[in-house]
Amino acid sequence: MAAIDVKRLETVFLGIDMPLSDAQIAAFLTYAEMLIEKNKVMNLTAVTDSEGIIVKHFADSCLPLAIENVPHGAKLIDVGTGAGFPSIPMKIVRDDLQITLLDSLNKRVNFLRDVSDSLNLGAECIHSRAEDGARTDLREAFDIATARAVARLSVLSEYCLPYVKPGGKFLALKGSDCREEIETAEPIITKLGGKIANIVEYSLPNGDGRTLVVINKVEKTPGEYPRRVVK
Repeated sequence: MAAIDVKRLETVFLGIDMPLSDAQIAAFLTYAEMLIEKNKVMNLTAVTDSEGIIVKHFADSCLPLAIENVPHGAKLIDVGTGAGFPSIPMKIVRDDLQITLLDSLNKRVNFLRDVSDSLNLGAECIHSRAEDGARTDLREAFDIATARAVARLSVLSEYCLPYVKPGGKFLALKGSDCREEIETAEPIITKLGGKIANIVEYSLPNGDGRTLVVINKVEKTPGEYPRRVVK
């Protein structure tokens, strides 16, 4: 029995105007199988049912590509990527992207390397805390940074914007009803060299609300950021 309902996968992606090729369907299926299998021995995700993986992981990860322009061949870093969301699904539907996956837990990074090798993604998988990686040659080296973490936007921005080169952007995948969180984050975003360019509220195919916050990098991030302890 397949890890996910392939027909449902096709239907969901057709519904978000992202028709999948046979190769992309096979990649998503393999990814789901690896995710479910590894989740038996380590905590990668609480969502392991077919519908949840398709909608809450795969479609949720890819919808920002339908909302915001991501240039062809863009270098993208996924900060605190966890089980590989949103960057691996993005790479599956946009093979032109060059992805770097950064996470603080080495066991997760090893899993991500296995996924990248199995799917021939060519991903760079890095074991590092976000605040440490931003003080290496990864600093301001990327066109796009993404994060789908549960941290507040003020914290995510301090972790992610230092990786983005001026002229690039940070895509923060948030839940619904986060206007107050966005307003609170604006002062630190400005200090980090960013500017909120767009806030798009939308729904997943199951009706769950989501918000994409697009932050343009308008100038270099001052050297004191990110701080060791981000509040």
